[in-house]
Amino acid sequence: MNITLKIWRQKNKLDKGKFVTYKLDGVSSEMTFLEMLDYLNEKLIKEDADPIAFDSDCREGICGMCGLYINGRPNGPEKGVTTCQLSMSVFKDGDKITVEPWRSKAFPVIKDLVVDRNSFDKLIQVGGYISANTGAAPEANSIPVKKENAERAFDSGTCIGCGTCVAACKNASAMLFVSAKISQLALLPQGQVEARKRVIDMINEMDNLGFGNCSNTGACEAECPKEIKLTNIARLNREYLKAF
Repeated sequence: MNITLKIWRQKNKLDKGKFVTYKLDGVSSEMTFLEMLDYLNEKLIKEDADPIAFDSDCREGICGMCGLYINGRPNGPEKGVTTCQLSMSVFKDGDKITVEPWRSKAFPVIKDLVVDRNSFDKLIQVGGYISANTGAAPEANSIPVKKENAERAFDSGTCIGCGTCVAACKNASAMLFVSAKISQLALLPQGQVEARKRVIDMINEMDNLGFGNCSNTGACEAECPKEIKLTNIARLNREYLKAF
């Protein structure tokens, strides 16, 4: 099929950037979205043009590296998938597709479609861990955990830190990401020792990094490729109130 791509091009952080239009012929419906961009880049390289910079790693929906704003939605029109899992079969011959990077003060554009997501790493560094020295791995059943709590902790732990929640939120809030990390540890006995410090530090760092406030519109949950639940934000708020 033949498509028209309107892609954001930006040389560096200081460049203003602009949309550039590309006509692309011979796109297969069996390609993924990133494979289509690979195909475009091969064409640009043959024409001695600068290829489009975009993030990717595992291309299996696991690492959270990819992430593009496609036709006004994070990761495109399909629900519950990352950009690398998006198939070109959802588009039709002659379609016009607009591709942008995440838009957030805390995610500055590095080049073209690549953004700096180190702010998520900084959030993890201030509290998204358990620092207790446990030594060798303990017997699995030595610390009883309610099945319901274990399942909720596991569901929260499936967050891959892709930043879709930030891109989807009109305030560029990171509350869904932070609440998933808080919930993952708050629901388990191992996370109780540092619970108070963790939630205070992560909330303060989130504000310092320039993320916006949560307005509970639910756009983050609706667009999250791992379908992290909004109830995690309620748990984060409870943990934050308990900390004082």
